Amino acid sequence: MRSIATVLKPISRNNQLLIVVMLLLVSVTQAQEVVTVDSTGVAKGSAEELTSQTVEKKDTVRTFKRFKAEGVTAVVGNYVILDTDIDKSYLELKQQGISVEEITRCELLGKLMEDKLYAHQAKIDSILIPDAEINNRIDQQMQYLITELGSEEKVAEFYRKESMAELRKELFEVNKTLQLASEMQRKVVENVEITPEEVREFFYSIPEDERPIFSAEVEVAQIVVEPEVTAEATQDVIDRLNELRRDIVDNGSSFASKAVLYSKDGSASKGGLIPAVRKNSPLAKEFKDMAFSLLEGEVSEPFETEFGWHLLYVEKIRGQEVDVRHIILFPEVTQSTIDKARVKIDSLRQEIVGGTIAFDEAARRFSDETETRNNGGQLVNPVTFDTRFDLTKMDPTLSAQVYNLKQDEVSQVFTDRDYTGKSKFKILTITRRFEEHPADYVKDYEKIKDLALKEKQIRAIEKWQEKKIKDTYVNVNADYQGCEFSSNWLKR
Repeated sequence: MRSIATVLKPISRNNQLLIVVMLLLVSVTQAQEVVTVDSTGVAKGSAEELTSQTVEKKDTVRTFKRFKAEGVTAVVGNYVILDTDIDKSYLELKQQGISVEEITRCELLGKLMEDKLYAHQAKIDSILIPDAEINNRIDQQMQYLITELGSEEKVAEFYRKESMAELRKELFEVNKTLQLASEMQRKVVENVEITPEEVREFFYSIPEDERPIFSAEVEVAQIVVEPEVTAEATQDVIDRLNELRRDIVDNGSSFASKAVLYSKDGSASKGGLIPAVRKNSPLAKEFKDMAFSLLEGEVSEPFETEFGWHLLYVEKIRGQEVDVRHIILFPEVTQSTIDKARVKIDSLRQEIVGGTIAFDEAARRFSDETETRNNGGQLVNPVTFDTRFDLTKMDPTLSAQVYNLKQDEVSQVFTDRDYTGKSKFKILTITRRFEEHPADYVKDYEKIKDLALKEKQIRAIEKWQEKKIKDTYVNVNADYQGCEFSSNWLKR
């Protein structure tokens, strides 16, 4: 199937997908994703070093040895695309491990012009992206960067900026443009609908030997039994944190040193530092509430989040941001509680296999996982949000447990560990299995409908682009006049 973000007519299907992946990698900064070096508009190294890393292509553009640092490649509406923007696109792909050997400068320029056209039209249509939404995204990016690099100074140095304010300003413009383009594209296709007759025509227009092959899929349910955390184990953690707190508050011991020695998460190596915490940061609510209730230099009492038990120290308050350090500990589970949990799940498995109780009923009554318990243990695919998992794309740990299971067969008990190292016992079953097969109109109607809808959206976007390019000022540098763009950027 063609990509919705069509770039050039001569592009192979693989190249189309790579360029769409590039767009997604640049724009998906949610869920604590970090914008790459080049997405900020900054490159590590001089202009000469940057362009020397670019893959030289013998396409419709003459081969360059060097590019002007501020050479203008194209103008779309109020947006300017520089030679270095294309170079940065190459580097972004390479940083993500994507081969750029078959991707030309023409293709990347076409994609960049498409993005700018969306953003330009979004402004004309008065599409507004709240500054708070963009700032929230930047906060997440900044927090990730500072955590990874260790300090604001190192982040600014890494991105070759004089200050964090300068970096934030540039990140703001990059994110705003991407958000405008994304929202504009969404509006172009939001009213595109597909009828059952159009789905039928789409499917039967594909020659039988060219119809897509759908991978094997499974629906999976699970039962989880966790070793009990006793009141005594919890109290031991609280007592230990109180002991650390007394040594810090009463004896002047270093909080950072205690975090390095005792904290049980990744921030320990940085002295427990979590910089630039804001009220909308993606942290546990209890953690943020505590961070903003303390004075600078104050150490909290032990408190609990879903992740464990914490001590928190406010290092610096800067307006709406606070730099904190924390120590996190987890209650220990005893061997007796581990053994008890194992006996419980072994017994459940025997009853299910023996037919005494159905798997879904056992999950509802005995599973310790609240997210799946009420629907009989049924897992939901976090990517598609339905219950089907493509065996070729599912989590390797899960795939290894279910790959050879037959429908309604129950797996052996296995141990799973979360990021804290805490063990839990699981059993799985395949509630439905769908073998790899050529697309079938009846069995795969919903998937075929999605493909047909995407095809119709592509046509809607192509039509929209054709009209808007005519109405928009577009100028392409003479060096790129030989490109065979799928859209009429050259207005010939």
